[in-house]
Amino acid sequence: MCYLRRPLILFLFLFFLCASGRVYGKVYIDIDSPTFQKFPIAVADFKPLRSVADTGGLSVWFSDTLSRDLTITGYFNVLDRRAFLEDPKKAGITTETIRFEDWTVIGAEYLVKGGFQTDGRELVAEIRLFDVVRGELVVGKRYTGRPEDRNRMVMQFVNEILLALTGEVGVFDTRIAFVQKSNESKDIYTINFDGSDLRRITDYKSLTIAPRWSPDNRFLAFTSYRDGNPDIYLRDLGNGSTRKLSFYPGLNVPGSWSRDGARLLVTLSRDGNQEIYDMNVGSLLLQRLTRDFAIDVSPVRSPDEKRIAFVSNRGGSPQIYIMDADGGNVRRLTYQGNYNTSPAWSPKGKIIAYEGSVNGRFQIFTIDAEGGDPQQLTFEGGDHESPSWSPDGRYLAFSVRGGNRSRIGIMNSGGQNVRVLYEANGACESPFWSPRLR
Repeated sequence: MCYLRRPLILFLFLFFLCASGRVYGKVYIDIDSPTFQKFPIAVADFKPLRSVADTGGLSVWFSDTLSRDLTITGYFNVLDRRAFLEDPKKAGITTETIRFEDWTVIGAEYLVKGGFQTDGRELVAEIRLFDVVRGELVVGKRYTGRPEDRNRMVMQFVNEILLALTGEVGVFDTRIAFVQKSNESKDIYTINFDGSDLRRITDYKSLTIAPRWSPDNRFLAFTSYRDGNPDIYLRDLGNGSTRKLSFYPGLNVPGSWSRDGARLLVTLSRDGNQEIYDMNVGSLLLQRLTRDFAIDVSPVRSPDEKRIAFVSNRGGSPQIYIMDADGGNVRRLTYQGNYNTSPAWSPKGKIIAYEGSVNGRFQIFTIDAEGGDPQQLTFEGGDHESPSWSPDGRYLAFSVRGGNRSRIGIMNSGGQNVRVLYEANGACESPFWSPRLR
């Protein structure tokens, strides 16, 4: 089943001017600071607007879903509703109808309130974030769509909350592609950041691996054995069409795209051993970047496209190396550990994540792109592999193998707030985070 990008039918209206920064000079909170403390936030049950009865349980659904999505960001302490002092029958969703002292006394610094109305065919939701300490509106939005769009409305507003408080939008408009094994086949799936909307992309009844999103989210490049040889394919996620991109005898594996979507780093064994090339996606012309008797694989561009990180065993064991974009000035990055692979360059360009062997198990590490001591992020049993950065650089997706289960996990970039995104009996591997959907 192909992934057809669904037209965005939500009509987003600015309900109130975002008050963060521009209205009362708010200073954004650095959520990447080691001293960061989670935002204490309260989420009240939504109110039916215009005296419409809540026959579908949307009041609680909205507050529950908002609370869940705020929690999984890792940046909010959502307060227990049993501690609320407000009388829900008397309180409204405007600044004038809220007793902010009822919220400050229970420790809330921020408050989310909202209302909705629906006729079964159309759903209107008004959602607002308040600064409890100041007693002021921070941001409010009005969303109009179909009832089945309510999850998208919530995710959009959580993005707005993060933008208002941190100065950077969240990643609820992204998806993670990954590989899942079923019997003897492997196929590519995608899933939302919150674990919803699982979609199967390929069904080739063969081994299909290494998904790589294009910068505009229109395409997925991947390797498949569907025709016997491990060839690179390009799937158009809009119309579901697929074309073969690289089919040299031997290995063909995609690496990272260029920012303009015109070029794709690839690993090919066409000239003997595995080497790295830069491919023009339109003309299929190749520029060879590595020329070494060792194996060179897993290329990933730096965000400024001036350098490429890759894996080579030219020093005797698999290690992370960095070279200039034209293949020159090669230098070794990792020295600790005897098996380091799967580099992933952070969106801000300063850090490279990778998997490294520790006591016979793979764990996720990060290292400064200029070198230095690595930082180990995962410590649990099982193999932690294939790190992939979120587009804002605040999260890492990775796969975990161990026992009878396999899963895709997500954690904050410092290794905190680990959660399971997807779990299955068959192997789940090679997660790759999309850019923000457009």
